[in-house]
Amino acid sequence: MKIFSGSLATETNTFSPIPTGLSAYRARGYYPAGQHPDRMQMFSGPLWAARQRAVGKDWTLIEGMTAGATPAGVTTRHAYETLRDELLEDLRRAGKVDIALFGLHGAMVADGYDDCEGDLLSRARAIVGPDTVIGAELDPHCHLTDAMVDSADFLVCFKEYPHTDILDRAFDLVDLCVARAEGRNTPTRAVFDCEMISIMHTSREPMRSFVDRLLAMEGKEGVLSVSIAHGFPWGDTPDMGSKVLVYTDGDQRQADALARALGEEIIGFRDQLAPPYPGADEALDQALAKKEFPVVLADSADNAGGGAPSDATFILERVLARGITDVATGPFWDPVAVQLCFEAGEGAQIKLRVGGKVAPVSGQPLDLDCEILALKRDAVMTGLAGTPALLGDVAVVRTQGVTIVMNTSRTQAMGTDLFTQFGVDLQAMKLIIVKSSQHFYASYSKVGRHVIYVETPGAITQDVNALPFTKRKLPKWPFKA
Repeated sequence: MKIFSGSLATETNTFSPIPTGLSAYRARGYYPAGQHPDRMQMFSGPLWAARQRAVGKDWTLIEGMTAGATPAGVTTRHAYETLRDELLEDLRRAGKVDIALFGLHGAMVADGYDDCEGDLLSRARAIVGPDTVIGAELDPHCHLTDAMVDSADFLVCFKEYPHTDILDRAFDLVDLCVARAEGRNTPTRAVFDCEMISIMHTSREPMRSFVDRLLAMEGKEGVLSVSIAHGFPWGDTPDMGSKVLVYTDGDQRQADALARALGEEIIGFRDQLAPPYPGADEALDQALAKKEFPVVLADSADNAGGGAPSDATFILERVLARGITDVATGPFWDPVAVQLCFEAGEGAQIKLRVGGKVAPVSGQPLDLDCEILALKRDAVMTGLAGTPALLGDVAVVRTQGVTIVMNTSRTQAMGTDLFTQFGVDLQAMKLIIVKSSQHFYASYSKVGRHVIYVETPGAITQDVNALPFTKRKLPKWPFKA
């Protein structure tokens, strides 16, 4: 068995003010062919799973380029075409392969390409021909397109949000593709368009039970795989939206019926999917009214993981104005402030202008008298499914009873070691305010006694009707006609 693997991934917020060029990929997770490290990266699940499954088997593994960038705005044409062509050239050099595996996102948009993944997979199919099995792992926040589905034998989405099951689903993908290559399954597929878009937290009902049922039905009675493409609300493409993808073993009627049934079930509980999103002051009032601390507040609209700048000051400004103390917050993407802190040194007192630098969605900068608590070069946080998340250089400061983590490599809060590795005692805090929409939940829900999701005027507003869409198709709930 000869297996090729590689990856190219980012999540594109087409409304983000931050362009995504080659440097964004090279700084975040670019590894040329054959140079992938001995640890799974965010979108190299299929490569890593193939390594594990190959142990003790007569398989030949050929590892192509892997590259990923922190979510931001549209990828430049130069960056996409350069990286795409490098990965496809790796595939050509591999010669005839039985299986080609790809780690993708599914919501990557480049200048001139609304569907990067469909473009890449269709070109890969042209290279390998009809007999090679092609499989790809996708983030559920993808735009599931005909080009993607038609070019691959199997597409498998993570089922969990937060994405704690990256490796589990990669194993599923590898196993399905190997079985296909060996003639042990004959996949038939069906896609059902829910004609809606929503964020589906699998940490709460009704999605928790729904996902558990999907996991239980796979591998039984002819059902090979079921994926829910949640869609990405901040990607203005013709194919954005929530869809169900079902693979059955040679039974098209079964695939069609199951995809429709599951899709109609999602439509039936769509009003229950989103948690409440109070504004900043209301959220702070709710948090302070709790009797048990710490309370975790998610600054969802300033989530770098959805393409936001991660330097918005809307909640921090209200915390300081109200004199709320025993607060930890971060990560603030503020390379200028971090540099000044390194110049001043640990323990110094310094006047800093924090946040509010990138765009109007960042709010106003805050001028603060700060004590520098900790400094660290090239810091790393525990990311999704245990993968490393680069923080860059980090400065931790305290002002008016508020501890702020600032960094130079834009990313969202995921592991609690965003704070704890710098000596911040989270259990001593009343409030922990994290810049993240949901990926924080896996770790911070174990520390916080309560979790509150907050709506602010950031780049990832929950009010999708306020965004200037031009390409998405209607009707689509909750968009107004």
